[in-house]
Amino acid sequence: MTTAPTSTPSTLPPTRTARLTGAAANYIDERTSISGIVKELGRKIFPDHWSFMLGEVALYSFVVILLSGTWLTFFFQPSMAEVHYEGSYVPLKGLEMSIAYASALDISFDIRGGLLMRQMHHWAALLFIAAIGLHMLRVFFTGAFRKPREINWFVGFVLFILAMAEGFTGYSLPDDLLSGNGLRIIDGMVKAIPIIGVWISYLLFGGEFPGTDVVARFYSLHILLLPAVLVAALGVHMLLLIINKHTQFAGPGKTNDNVVGVPIMPVFAAKAGGFFFIVFGVLTVIAAFFTINPIWNYGPYDPSPVSAGTQPDWYIGFADGALRLVPPHLETVIFGYVFSWNILLPLGVLPLFLGAVAFYPWLEAWITGDKREHHIADRPRNAPVRTAIGAAGVTFYAVLWAAASSDLIATHFGLGIEMVIHTLQALLFIGPVVAFMLTRRICLGLQRKDREIALHGFESGRIVRLPGGEYIEVHEQVDEYERWKLLAYDDYQPLMLRPNARGQITVGERIRSRLSGWFYEDRISPVNQRELEESSHH
Repeated sequence: MTTAPTSTPSTLPPTRTARLTGAAANYIDERTSISGIVKELGRKIFPDHWSFMLGEVALYSFVVILLSGTWLTFFFQPSMAEVHYEGSYVPLKGLEMSIAYASALDISFDIRGGLLMRQMHHWAALLFIAAIGLHMLRVFFTGAFRKPREINWFVGFVLFILAMAEGFTGYSLPDDLLSGNGLRIIDGMVKAIPIIGVWISYLLFGGEFPGTDVVARFYSLHILLLPAVLVAALGVHMLLLIINKHTQFAGPGKTNDNVVGVPIMPVFAAKAGGFFFIVFGVLTVIAAFFTINPIWNYGPYDPSPVSAGTQPDWYIGFADGALRLVPPHLETVIFGYVFSWNILLPLGVLPLFLGAVAFYPWLEAWITGDKREHHIADRPRNAPVRTAIGAAGVTFYAVLWAAASSDLIATHFGLGIEMVIHTLQALLFIGPVVAFMLTRRICLGLQRKDREIALHGFESGRIVRLPGGEYIEVHEQVDEYERWKLLAYDDYQPLMLRPNARGQITVGERIRSRLSGWFYEDRISPVNQRELEESSHH
């Protein structure tokens, strides 16, 4: 019995659609060489540690911001011309307000899906800034900013500042009571700058506050200039990420020259696509069930009903808190100009704090003299001084952030506002010092514990009696992967004070040597091979 031969898929002639598609692909590839780019990108390896997802969350939330923001631009009208509200929200019906505020109310109550899109936009903006902040903390505490990634750290910092600027300009657009109060605070801070403050305020607001077109100006910044710069910075950040390749945590087979993970195509691309829709879905659910920025509760901007209950968005709270913690009556008059130090001090201290964050990679490299490339991420405990500096910086930021709600802390807990302010003022100076000292001692203690485990294993809880009558606890040895993590860090030495080429020891070199000694003064040396062999023999 015979059967008719059947054609296999490989022998079937291509369809007309397949031929057209192939011809179009060849046409594009011959003129752009895109296949080579796709091939190289497809080989890019991404580590699979969960902490690397923080950067992805920031990227995907930014995509949600662009999509929802584009939708909102079709309905929002950035005009401060006065109208009488005739929308469907009855409590404000007939009230005089700006067109900007009226259009924001229309989006919330009269346009199908408008409130959902407004809240998605706002929640995505908050998640974007939070994810960038957490991503930067992960990079800092693991030392992933070291050579060759110093520039990418700076670009990430610029992204963080741009995200805050985007958030503030968007927060100011509805022209409600809350946004008007925020703009008034900015106006007061700008006018406190001697000589040029008033002129800057007039330039920013288009005249005396609140001006006649400040919403239109901020609208242009919010949807054109800042997004363009942000997208460009994001592109540079991603390009440097591909050029410098990912860091990874220590483990078998992981070296400075060998990244262990999954390639972009097809594994990581599929995972990233699914993760994007998870972020999109979570933001949609949050926007549907949790109200944020209910502008209808505040009413249009009017300076007369300003109360202590208005708060800025969390990401800008540290700047507001810095203003609240400066003691009052710090003013001097010099050549007829009033210097309001209670405003100028925060304007000077905050840029110094942010500048230290931006340029920290170069500062640490100068102190330590470490010019090598690093592709293996540190465990935070293995860099105790850096980790302690990070803890001190986070504490400093947290105190300023808490101070932004000093009035609400006082009213909710029945405390005196003076006591709250004085406590936070003390914590601003004492808290970072305590956090630094405590964090460094904890890191050193964890290093000693790791050293003990690497040499002798961990306690099993099983007690045995030796032939001589002695009772000991049996220790179980860690596996090869865990031992690798415990041993995979370098023992750095402080820089020695040496004369320069002219035989001179400069003041800068003395400062650098002292800082290097302070950076490495307390350290636990990793277990060496001889100690491992002796422990194994024992």
